[in-house]
Amino acid sequence: MSLQVEFRDITHSFGPVEVLHGVSFALEPGRVYGLIGENGAGKSTLMKMLAGYLEPSGGGEIRVNGTPCRFRSSREAEAQGIVLIHQEFNLADDLTIAQNTYLGHEKKRGWVLDDDAMRQGAREALAQVGLDADPDTRVRQLIVAEKQLVEIAKALVRKARLLIMDEPTATLTPGETDRLFALMAQLKAEGVTLLYISHKLEEVERITDEVIVMRDGRFVTRQPTAALTRHTMANLMVGREIADLYPAKEPAPAGEPLLRVRGLTVPGWAQSVSFEVRPGEILGFAGLVGAGRTELFEGLLGLRPAHGEVAVAGKVVRLRNPREAANEGITYLSEDRKGKGLHVDFGLAPNLTLMNLKAYATPVLSPARELQALAESLKSFGIRTGDPRQPASALSGGNQQKLALAKVLQPQPRVVVLDEPTRGVDVGAKRDIYFLIQRLAREGRAVIVVSSELVELIGLCHRVAVMRSGQLTATLSDEDLNEEELIAHATGNR
Repeated sequence: MSLQVEFRDITHSFGPVEVLHGVSFALEPGRVYGLIGENGAGKSTLMKMLAGYLEPSGGGEIRVNGTPCRFRSSREAEAQGIVLIHQEFNLADDLTIAQNTYLGHEKKRGWVLDDDAMRQGAREALAQVGLDADPDTRVRQLIVAEKQLVEIAKALVRKARLLIMDEPTATLTPGETDRLFALMAQLKAEGVTLLYISHKLEEVERITDEVIVMRDGRFVTRQPTAALTRHTMANLMVGREIADLYPAKEPAPAGEPLLRVRGLTVPGWAQSVSFEVRPGEILGFAGLVGAGRTELFEGLLGLRPAHGEVAVAGKVVRLRNPREAANEGITYLSEDRKGKGLHVDFGLAPNLTLMNLKAYATPVLSPARELQALAESLKSFGIRTGDPRQPASALSGGNQQKLALAKVLQPQPRVVVLDEPTRGVDVGAKRDIYFLIQRLAREGRAVIVVSSELVELIGLCHRVAVMRSGQLTATLSDEDLNEEELIAHATGNR
């Protein structure tokens, strides 16, 4: 049965702060909708209410096929065919892929679990999303992109009639993204309604029928996608004219490298990688998922076993853990902000100062100084929060990312490694982060950007190193940077 969903004058508050203000619009069956807006616009809050993860606190009603519905759990919503694929993974790391896929919806044979049937169902769903993995693999063994595909497979076995996808391609390769889009087209042909939340406006333009824009907790407009350009979408999201997304590039710096790496090997992931980056330079790292980029820098920072030579400002150093790396002036922003970047159950101030506690303890920790530093960072990084005392988990994804950035810059590093710094971040916040990255380079820091978005690397970097199967295959200078060249080196077609 197809689903028609209508939001009528929805309001919602977190404590005294109202985050949704009378939102009203409808979704028709068998259509693909792009839901766009800046971080904090209320998109995820509204969708969590629809999918039963968040009980409404204010007025209004949600109607499904004309009937008012108030879902008290995700199970109740899923019983109606409404399924949400979370931006932040909702997986149990210690369970297998098959167990996660059917968690809460286990198949049984009499009184016992039918493990064989669940393995087979998971195997079929994994084939649909293009993940070649054993259903008995534990989720903690998967990389971030594979976890994303498991989330999508999990939604498929629930037989969704309305599927909400929150930033589903943030960690996927172009090939995996194409496969997902083909799957979406198939689901649409079967009458499934798809609601696609994304900050990648080129994807919204490519695959959606209509675009719904939210801003500051309010509905702004709903228009056919064909009637909008990406530039117009961006302007509607932020409520103003967006200037150039990337800062003007400055000349590539000369001089001695600030960071020099020789023959760095991370067993199983990277083999004898050598590179260098100068003060004031922005060096990009490109490559397909599984190329070893993240693992290379986790090895460099002492998060994984690794061997090779690392020199900072000409001094050979041995980095056995991130603390030693920070002491030598190197910090790292993880691609997994929820799992490795932030303690989401902690408050904002403890998260901000955790890497630089000695600056706030003389010798006893000073909460007042922490709060002062937080106030400065909220302003400097544009972090939007209704209450500075709330936990990091209460922030939107983009604001969590800004907090994680502020955290890794607290020790005043000389070398900054940013792994997927704009993953799940809206176009306005992306621009802010791009200009921040340029500011870091202008201050004389060496900046390394690991990104799956080739356009981002081209727009930002002086040079881009390309990895494939754990090896550094090429380093391209600014004049040689284009998507075709980067893809060719990443896929081994050069």
